[in-house]
Amino acid sequence: MAEKQHPAGYAPTNGYSRSDEEGARGSDRELRNKKRKKWALYIIAFIIFQAGIIALFTMTVMKFRTPKYRMRPVNSLSTTSVQASSFNARLSTQLGIKNTNFGPYKYHASNISFYYKGTRIGSAVIPKSKADFRRTKKVNVEVDLAVPSSLASNTEWGIDISTGVLPLTSQSRLTGKIEIMFIFKKKRAINLNCTMDLNITGKKLENITCK
Repeated sequence: MAEKQHPAGYAPTNGYSRSDEEGARGSDRELRNKKRKKWALYIIAFIIFQAGIIALFTMTVMKFRTPKYRMRPVNSLSTTSVQASSFNARLSTQLGIKNTNFGPYKYHASNISFYYKGTRIGSAVIPKSKADFRRTKKVNVEVDLAVPSSLASNTEWGIDISTGVLPLTSQSRLTGKIEIMFIFKKKRAINLNCTMDLNITGKKLENITCK
């Protein structure tokens, strides 16, 4: 029997070569799908990371916190008269404005007053200024304390003067704005309410407690 002749350049084919080609194409598709899934996971992870950074930034840097306003234990007293009817003294003390924000707290001029059992015996001006971000602003004040006519003949006042210790309270209020990144601003008012003992003999304030 004569052998079947094939034209020149003819390559014999069979089922195996076709299935090999289909297998190769399937492998390519599977590889591309794996790459797409990998990139999708990377993108999702990046989005979650960015969302976490934004949330952390919002809860820390962008959060507005009310500054704390306190009287610091730095003080001295000079007296010119310690008589009940003519008490006169100058108190030098220091106030602290603790700003924990990531931006300055700018406040307006104000004052601080000192009281003896509800009667004011002295006050001082607090000039306009600012507490820098993450800092405590220290404000030195000098207050002239003098007995008003309503206390000159008061029995309790006379007794406290004679013992050398005057129970006092102080009050002050600051109003201003917190600025973050020079863009975001928020008004804040802070109060100082303190109780203390003025030791006339020791010439200083003692037992300072602020709310």
